[in-house]
Amino acid sequence: MAIGSPKVVLLVGGVGGAKLALGLKATVPPENLTIIVNTGDDFWHYGLRICPDIDTVMYTLSGRVDRVNGWGLAGDTINVLDGLRAYGEEPWFRLGDLDIATHLLRTEQLRDGKRLTQIMQDLAQRMDIRANILPMSDDEVTTIVDTYEYGELAFQDYFVRHRWQPRVRGLDYRGADTAKLTPEVTEAVLNADIILIGPSNPWLSIGPIMAVSELRAAMLARFIPRVAITPIVNKKAIKGPAAKLMSELGYEVSASTVALHYADVINGFVYDIRDEHEVSSTHHGYRWTAFDTMMVDYDKKRTLARNVLMWIEGWNK
Repeated sequence: MAIGSPKVVLLVGGVGGAKLALGLKATVPPENLTIIVNTGDDFWHYGLRICPDIDTVMYTLSGRVDRVNGWGLAGDTINVLDGLRAYGEEPWFRLGDLDIATHLLRTEQLRDGKRLTQIMQDLAQRMDIRANILPMSDDEVTTIVDTYEYGELAFQDYFVRHRWQPRVRGLDYRGADTAKLTPEVTEAVLNADIILIGPSNPWLSIGPIMAVSELRAAMLARFIPRVAITPIVNKKAIKGPAAKLMSELGYEVSASTVALHYADVINGFVYDIRDEHEVSSTHHGYRWTAFDTMMVDYDKKRTLARNVLMWIEGWNK
């Protein structure tokens, strides 16, 4: 059952954000849902433009995602990678055979001069996804991870090739300072009733989005609920390197740290119920609540989305 008909904009990257996107798609009319996705992870590989976070959201909302991994396509094979190995290659980034079809179509259309936004809208439509999936910008932004062991690494080298084990001493969202908002993102943000920041890695997934200054300014210009959902539960990351990264950058690993990290852009924060004990009486002017944020199945995804929206609806009552 849909809750009212608010226009919801969700900022995400990675598997956790895609899970919340699916829960929201089941909770509000899909035409009222816009997902703005991190593109700092995007890169060129074997001549193809790979957009991992956008594809994860698209596959999740289409019902085709590999539910075990949370990314890639269910039932996919790796015959192409095996073929590369036969030539003596060492393919370190997994590209499924069905997944390659997405990259082929995207790359062909990019070379034909189409914008990434147009391409992803076309692919989403072909998958019968009515929710709006938008890249944060059509301009290329590259997340660079500065490590103690290897110096600067492009994101996928850090995350996949080195399995996010190098110690991080800094991050650079290269190209974000000149990246422009698309008309589609601008319209979505300016017409939103609610802006949510998903339970994605604040530095690796949301950081590149927020580094696009025009987007941050557009968000702050709206006097509407702007709510972040924690990716940290009981001082651990729900998935991925968030906790390890926080520690390496000198932060306390806690949900409260994430809330403070977003304090200049949010007016609401959702903790996990397991972390209510760490909520202090001083909250820098933002509202807070706590729900079960562990989206282990479809019902949990839908319940979290519904609970967050119902809580926000009650702000002015």
